[in-house]
Amino acid sequence: MTMTMNMLNRLQHLQQGRGYWLLYIAGSLLLIAAALYFQYVREALPCLMCIQVRMLLSLLIILAIIGLSTRKYPLLNALVNITTVFVAVSMSERAYQLLGTERGFVFSDCGFDLGLPAWLALDEWLPWLFRVETTCGYTPEIVFGITIAESLMVLSILLLLFTSCMTLLSLLKLKK
Repeated sequence: MTMTMNMLNRLQHLQQGRGYWLLYIAGSLLLIAAALYFQYVREALPCLMCIQVRMLLSLLIILAIIGLSTRKYPLLNALVNITTVFVAVSMSERAYQLLGTERGFVFSDCGFDLGLPAWLALDEWLPWLFRVETTCGYTPEIVFGITIAESLMVLSILLLLFTSCMTLLSLLKLKK
C-alpha cells in the first residue's frame, strides 16, 4: 500500500509541475518535426489522416501551454486535462484508422479535403504543415520494419493511458 501511495504522490507531484505540460509540448514538437522530416527529406507525402494527426498534435501543444498557465488552479487544470484526454482519444482513433487503412482491415474514403470551415483554413495558412498531398494507403517504414502507422498507434495508446491517469489525479485533487 505504501508503494502505491508513494507512486501516486510522485505522479501527482509531476502533474502539478511544469514538467508535465512541457513533456506534452516537447513530445508533440518532436513528432511534428519527425513528420516534416519524412515529408520533406524522405519525400513521403502526407495523407488526410496524417494531417489530422498533425492538427491534433498542434492542439495538444496549445492545451499544454494553457495547462502551464493554469496548473496552479485545480478546476482549470482539471478541465485542461479532460480536454487533453479527448485529444488523446481522437489521436488513437486516427491512428487506428490509419493503421487499418494501411493493413486493409479498415476501408475508408481518404481524399484531399480536410473539411475545415473557411474561418479555419489551416491548409491555406500553413500549407507546408497542413496540406494534404496524397491519398491514404501506406506509411513509410521508420526502422526495423516498423511503419509510422504502427508507431503512431502505440504512441497514441500510451498517450491516452498516461493522460487518463494524470486526469484522474487532477480530479482527485479537486475532490480534496
